[in-house]
Amino acid sequence: MIKQLPISLDGAGKRDVRTQFAALCYRVHKTKVQVLLITSRGTQRWIVPKGWPMDGKTPAASAAQEAWEEAGARGQIDGRCLGIFSFTKDAEELGAFPCLAMVYAVKVDTLADDYPEAGQRKRKWMSRKKAAGLVDEPELARILRDFDPRTPA
Repeated sequence: MIKQLPISLDGAGKRDVRTQFAALCYRVHKTKVQVLLITSRGTQRWIVPKGWPMDGKTPAASAAQEAWEEAGARGQIDGRCLGIFSFTKDAEELGAFPCLAMVYAVKVDTLADDYPEAGQRKRKWMSRKKAAGLVDEPELARILRDFDPRTPA
């Protein structure tokens, strides 16, 4: 069992935990569910597209926008949150701080070759099990492993 590392709140108040919205991009290829992972820009770790809340957009719509910007993926977004994972965000101007990401499923219809962050990231379709083994966050790994759009919620 993978153990979740605690979030560090050193020097931070309770209001300093930030929220992002993440897209679990998927497709059903033949009979198998595949998920799309991308690499982070800095460390090239495997992650899901995610970003900050956007003014005037729902959390699910923000996740869908991140799927487009970071992975070139467009599709049908499910407005229900699949789960939440925690991670430490390392931003140049702010240093490291704790974040929570709410995850939304995006059934990918099209994958563009030309999209805003195309030259900055790699992307790859893979099985849920393989994806779960490649991400660093244990809670995200569990969400990926347990995700199956073919079963009713």
